[in-house]
Amino acid sequence: MIHHQHPLTSSCLGTQRQLSSFHFGTAASSAGKAYIQASLHADELPGMLTAWELKQALQALEKEGKITGEIILVPQANPIGHAQSLLGYQLGRFELASGQNFNRHYPQLTQAVYTAVKHQLGKDAKANTALIRQAMRQHLQQLAEPTELVSLRKQLLLLAADADIVLDLHCDSNAALHVYTGTPLWPQCEPLARYLQSHAQLLATESGDYPFDEACSQTWWELDALCRQDGLDVPIEMACLSVTVELRGQHQVAQALARQDAHAILDFLCLRGLIAGDAPELPPLPFPATPLSGSENLLAPHPGVVNFLLAPGTRVAAGQAVAEIIDPLQDKVAVLSSRYGGMLYAQELHPYATAGMTVAKVATAQSFKTGKLLSA
Repeated sequence: MIHHQHPLTSSCLGTQRQLSSFHFGTAASSAGKAYIQASLHADELPGMLTAWELKQALQALEKEGKITGEIILVPQANPIGHAQSLLGYQLGRFELASGQNFNRHYPQLTQAVYTAVKHQLGKDAKANTALIRQAMRQHLQQLAEPTELVSLRKQLLLLAADADIVLDLHCDSNAALHVYTGTPLWPQCEPLARYLQSHAQLLATESGDYPFDEACSQTWWELDALCRQDGLDVPIEMACLSVTVELRGQHQVAQALARQDAHAILDFLCLRGLIAGDAPELPPLPFPATPLSGSENLLAPHPGVVNFLLAPGTRVAAGQAVAEIIDPLQDKVAVLSSRYGGMLYAQELHPYATAGMTVAKVATAQSFKTGKLLSA
């Protein structure tokens, strides 16, 4: 294992934060590269514990000579957010200085990369992939780092953008394990979802505001579209499987769960050939993949106490009651149900709703949303 420290742009006199990355295996290995990070939203900690379990397992595997590819692990992807506490509460979703979400507004690489490579692309898909990755690295290295947040985004992408597999470990408020990935990537992602026993698989080609996972993977299908648009008959691989893995809810930080999730990720890396050995048989998928544009938000029509009737990870039928909003002052009770039916995959953590608040989310097979598909 090699430990690298990456200094970030200093935001204030007398301060300097750094990002830590841990590298296993051999760089530029023909077996491929995987990048795994945790707690980009700094108040989402299940992934950090899972990353620690991965770190212990990867060190043992490396000593045994079983890591055939390159694996980079970043257990704390957001040292800025982890320094943001107010009256004992971690404020890790938004940077307080700018108000920006730590998982939005990553550099868009497509146009710069296309300009650099379009006259060099040929009939060899692997050669095209290597050329595109080189252009990505060169473009990222040239980006300015005027603020601490911008430097963090740049450094995370420098570590991840040329990887075959990128796993961004998050969690929801109160949820069953679920994943987000690009629609063209689902065939690659399905084995990971099976090993993780993911209860919802939410697919999109553009979810809005350029989150980290799409910054790593979206370039590939956008380059393919640009080549087709310009009449270039060249093969472009979907060379980066980038997945946001939502490891249940914020309060579900437990070593048994972290160990289970780490083992599932290691099984997937074994299946993909980055770890030597025979991968276990794939278990059944708890729920099929559905469009992110079909994620149904159940909204509170008035304020009140929330009485959750079902737990995340429950299949619901159309019209089935999921939660009640109880107004104890006017004795009003609103019953929330799914219009379409599907998988109840997430709920609000705190059992008090303001009017119009999302109380629960259901993954449905319908596609009815447009515009920005992710929450703020």
